[in-house]
Amino acid sequence: MSMLEKTYLTEKGSIHYWISSASNDGLSLVFLPGLTADHRLFEKQTDYFDGRYRLFVWDAPGHASSYPFQMDFGLANKAMWLNEILEREDMNEPIIIGQSMGGYVGQMYSQLYPEKLRGFISIDSAPLQRQYLTDAELWLLKRMEPVYRHYPWKLLLKQGTNGVAVSEYGRTLMYNMMMTYDGDQKRYAKLAGHGYRILAEAIEEDLPYEITCPALLICGNKDHAGSCIRYNRKWHKRSGIRIEWIKGAGHNSNTDEPEQINKLIDSFVNKIKK
Repeated sequence: MSMLEKTYLTEKGSIHYWISSASNDGLSLVFLPGLTADHRLFEKQTDYFDGRYRLFVWDAPGHASSYPFQMDFGLANKAMWLNEILEREDMNEPIIIGQSMGGYVGQMYSQLYPEKLRGFISIDSAPLQRQYLTDAELWLLKRMEPVYRHYPWKLLLKQGTNGVAVSEYGRTLMYNMMMTYDGDQKRYAKLAGHGYRILAEAIEEDLPYEITCPALLICGNKDHAGSCIRYNRKWHKRSGIRIEWIKGAGHNSNTDEPEQINKLIDSFVNKIKK
């Protein structure tokens, strides 16, 4: 993978990201990993598309190499920093491909910069609109840090890897990403708790969060992370956005069935190019 690591300095800390060399096509694929995962989550995708499009992937603020980072920002801040980086790299009209939390960042980006977004793919994410969540679900989202702080680390490590992937590759990758925080469970708990809290806060803002560009929903049919399958069924039904169910894949379906996901992304991008 011929991607160059770079940094972007914000008032809260430095964000590390990776970009590929420019292609002749001009299209930019922006890969956004989920909560507590890092840029490695999309290695099967960046390898596949390398040399064909401009590629971007980051360690989200506070994650992996984008640390230390002051954890007092919101979801909108992440989208604004992303926009600043993309502008800096001249990656205009991006196609955002977000997994889980990355999908929420993509929806916030769409809310803030609807005229810029060329396409949006949600991978095992869920809608940001308030109508989809109950009051109880929002209440819980804002109180997850103590749960992660007091959970036995070895059990958390096991459930965190087995709970998001079904393939050996997917589980090994998630294990390796979680081991970034081995020995510092407090940091992991703060990172996860903060992510869930800013998600809840963004939902409570009750903004439209409409996707007006071409879009695709992808969800593993063995995704047991939260209520992801239920959310995606409703999201598809209410929005009319096409959905692809990935047979035998868990929450990180792009690591469980990378070839299938790559083909779906390929087809989606080719239709936008026409």
